[in-house]
Amino acid sequence: MLWESISSVVLGLALAWVALRVMPGRLPSAGPVLLAGALGALFGAFLTHSTLGSVHVLATYAGAVPVAAVSVSLLIRPRGRRPVRPAPAR
Repeated sequence: MLWESISSVVLGLALAWVALRVMPGRLPSAGPVLLAGALGALFGAFLTHSTLGSVHVLATYAGAVPVAAVSVSLLIRPRGRRPVRPAPAR
């Protein structure tokens, strides 16, 4: 279980690093993106491992990657102009 956890975190970090390189202007700084990738992969591995058991190691990794991708995708900003912030109330 320890090696599955470490490997899934590495997969999540790799996925987040690729996302940072592919979409540099649409993601926030590297820290939150890498953290979201690592924690998303760890959570996905936990869910898959809990569901399938300890004999399905490759399936655990296959469950970790999509959850990490979804976690990173939640940080993507819209393309184009910056979002308009409402004026403060007076």
